[in-house]
Amino acid sequence: MGPHPAVAAIRLAVRRVLHDVLTDLTDRPAGRRGPAATGGTPPLVLVACSGGADSMALASALAFEAPKLGIRSGGITVDHGLQAGSDLRAAEVVTRMTALRLDPVESVSVRVGRDGGPEAAARDARYAALDAAADRLGAAAVLLGHTRDDQAETVLLGLARGSGTRSLSGMAEVSGGPGRSHRYRRPFLQIDRQTARKACMVQSLPVWDDPHNIDPAYTRSRLRHEGLPALEKALGKGVVEALARTAQLSRDDADALDSWAAEAETGVRDEDGRLECAKLYALPPAVRRRVLRRAVVAAGSPAGSLFARHIEEVDRLITGWRGQGAINLPGRVEAQRQGGRLVIRQG
Repeated sequence: MGPHPAVAAIRLAVRRVLHDVLTDLTDRPAGRRGPAATGGTPPLVLVACSGGADSMALASALAFEAPKLGIRSGGITVDHGLQAGSDLRAAEVVTRMTALRLDPVESVSVRVGRDGGPEAAARDARYAALDAAADRLGAAAVLLGHTRDDQAETVLLGLARGSGTRSLSGMAEVSGGPGRSHRYRRPFLQIDRQTARKACMVQSLPVWDDPHNIDPAYTRSRLRHEGLPALEKALGKGVVEALARTAQLSRDDADALDSWAAEAETGVRDEDGRLECAKLYALPPAVRRRVLRRAVVAAGSPAGSLFARHIEEVDRLITGWRGQGAINLPGRVEAQRQGGRLVIRQG
């Protein structure tokens, strides 16, 4: 008799991702493969585990599948220090991961700032800690337990911000920063939250429910417990799946437009590398705004602080020119039209 269907589903999802990790390591140029692809120490894959049902299910699947593929499996839990006793909870999560025979297993404490609000600040601190741990341990990948339900919530949050196609594309199955574009893997984006919780229950895995997940002070919590249930009541039970499908379709569109913008950018600059307003005007709006966003970020504006309204203001220097002055942007960057050229620089 095989495993419970929920357990089989999470293991299959993780197995596929681990195969992808091995393939990526093998396909890298010889000088960048490292020991994982050259017959040395087996590659290490970490799971980011909060102790909640999603990440505990992920940890259990990684612990089961990794040894069969010759992969070492470890775990990291991040103590945000936002609740009394958070250090004790982190220590308990370490104990649970160790019981799954993950090794190495670590707890990392972070200080959460205030930039961008509490949710964004906690996320930034968490990813910085995971990046540092992955670098220090030489991990080939870090697995994250985001589910299809999380993806649906992310799409709705993007829709509410009005930030365009990229916001609607939700979370990528594979992501990472410069030099580590394939670091983070999300095996559960096609698996619902209930399946992950069921997998923990049938394996008798203890889980911890973060009180922040039901705290109405947090936007995502309100969306999870009020917004999505209201949508499902009005539109039917397929809302979460439809939103997740929208994310993938939007991601495909956004990737295509980003590629087009990258190619178009070289054609709208003069011999001195300055952006020519007439050539920008001739581009389709979706491509032109992407070119502008790339230029603003290159000038030093933080991508996470740059919203659609900022780019729309810059775009009006091209499409609605009435002699207006410089546009002030995040990161002390300003955009100004001068003699048929768009000048974007840091002040």
